[in-house]
Amino acid sequence: MQKTREESLDLAKSILHFIESKELTEEEKSRIVSDSVENFGLYVNSAILKHRKAASTDFSFVEWEGEGAVFRDTKGREFIDCLGGYGVYLLGHRHPNVVKAVEAQIKRYALHSQELVDPLRGYLSKLVAAITPGDLQYSYLTNCGTEANEMALKLARIATGKKCFISTTNGFHGKTFGSLSASGKAVFREPYMPLLPGFYHVEFGNADEMEKMIKNLEATGETVAGIMVEPIQGEGGVNIPPQNYFKRLRQICDEHDCLLIVDEIQTGMGRTGKMFGIEHFEVIPDIMTIGKAFGGGVMPIAAMVARPKFWTKLEENPFLLGSSTFGGNPLCCAGAIAGIKTILEENIPEMAKDKGDYILSRLVQIQKEHSDLLVAVRGKGLLIGMQFANNEIGFELAKRLFTDNILVGGTLNNSRVIRIEPPAVISYEQIDQVLYGIHQHLEEMRKLQHQAIHN
Repeated sequence: MQKTREESLDLAKSILHFIESKELTEEEKSRIVSDSVENFGLYVNSAILKHRKAASTDFSFVEWEGEGAVFRDTKGREFIDCLGGYGVYLLGHRHPNVVKAVEAQIKRYALHSQELVDPLRGYLSKLVAAITPGDLQYSYLTNCGTEANEMALKLARIATGKKCFISTTNGFHGKTFGSLSASGKAVFREPYMPLLPGFYHVEFGNADEMEKMIKNLEATGETVAGIMVEPIQGEGGVNIPPQNYFKRLRQICDEHDCLLIVDEIQTGMGRTGKMFGIEHFEVIPDIMTIGKAFGGGVMPIAAMVARPKFWTKLEENPFLLGSSTFGGNPLCCAGAIAGIKTILEENIPEMAKDKGDYILSRLVQIQKEHSDLLVAVRGKGLLIGMQFANNEIGFELAKRLFTDNILVGGTLNNSRVIRIEPPAVISYEQIDQVLYGIHQHLEEMRKLQHQAIHN
C-alpha cells in the first residue's frame, strides 16, 4: 500500500495533539485506548498484550500519567505502583526535582555534538565516583543496563587479557548477546543458542562452586577475565546470598587475578536500604554497573564504573569500548544528577530501609497465617519477594490486586515469586492499603481452596 506524505503528516499531527493537550475529551480518551490496542497488534507485537495481562485481561487500561507512587490510565483510574518499572521509579513518577533539571537542560540544548567536550557527562561521572564504594572512579555512560553490562564484559577482557566469564544460575544481566550469555535462565537463553563462547554458570550464593569452576578452567588452559554477580538476584526471585559470599568472591578474584563485576542495575541507588547493594556485604568490586533508578525515574541512562587500574588501555584508545551516540547525553545526565542529589538530600536509602522493614515484618505475619499459599517472604529495603506454593497462586493474587488498583510484578515469565518494588516515596497509608489487599485476597483464596477440596 502506497503511503503518502500527507497521510503520514496527518497521523503525526493527530498523535502530537494527544501529547500536547492539557485536557482530553472522553472521545479522545476512548480513541487512545482503541488506537493503543490496534497499534500494539499491528506495529509492535500483539503477544505483549497477552503476556503483560497477568495483572489484567481488560485492555481498556492504558497508562497515561503519574506522580509519586501512583499512575493513572486515560480515564483517570489511579493505581498504587508496587512494580515501579522493575526498579526504575525509586523516586516515584516524575519527581519534581528531576523534571525541573531536565526542563532546564532542554531549554539550553538536548544532545551533544559528539566533538566538543560535553560538561554534564564529566560532572555526572565525577558525582558517580563520589557516591560509589572504594576507589571506583571512571564511568562509561550508556542508554540502558544491558549495554552497561556489555561494556563491563568488554573492559574485563581488555584489562586482563583473559577470556572466560563465570556468572550464576538464575542471574539476569540483560538480553543483548554478551549480557544474555552471562544471564543464567534457560527461558531467555535457549532461543538464541549458541551464545557467546567462554561463559560458564554456577549456583548463586555458593562461593566454593565459583572457586572450583575457576580452578577447573585454569587446569584446562582457559583464562578467567571476571565473574559477574548481582548483590541480590531480582529477576531470579529476590534471592539473597550468605553474608560472607562476596568476601569470598573478592578473595577468590584476588587470588586468581580476575575481576569482580557487580551488577547493580536493579539494586543500586538506594533500593535495598544502602546506596548500593554490595555495601551490605562490605566489599569493593572492580567494576560496577548501574541503571534503572539512575535516571531519577525520568530519563533512560545507565553506567559502567571501574577502578583506575583497569582503565589504562582506554587511555591509549578512548573509543576501544565503544562510542555511543546517545550515551551520556545532556538531558539524561541532567536527570541523573538531579536524581542523585535527591537521593542524598532526602536520604532515600534510609527511607527504603525503614519502609522495607515495615513491609517485610507485616508480610512475615501474613505468611505465617497463609503458609500453605505463601511459602516464603524475603528481601532487603524495597526489593521484596513473596514466594508462593505455585505459579497459579501468584498469578491469581496479582490479578486480584489489580482489581484493587494495585500493581505488583512477577518475574518476567512466571508469578511464583511476586516482587514488591514500590517507590521510596510511597506513603505508609498506601503501604497499608497494599498489605491489607494481600491479606484479604489470600484469606479469600484459602477459603475457595478449602471449599474446592471438600466438594
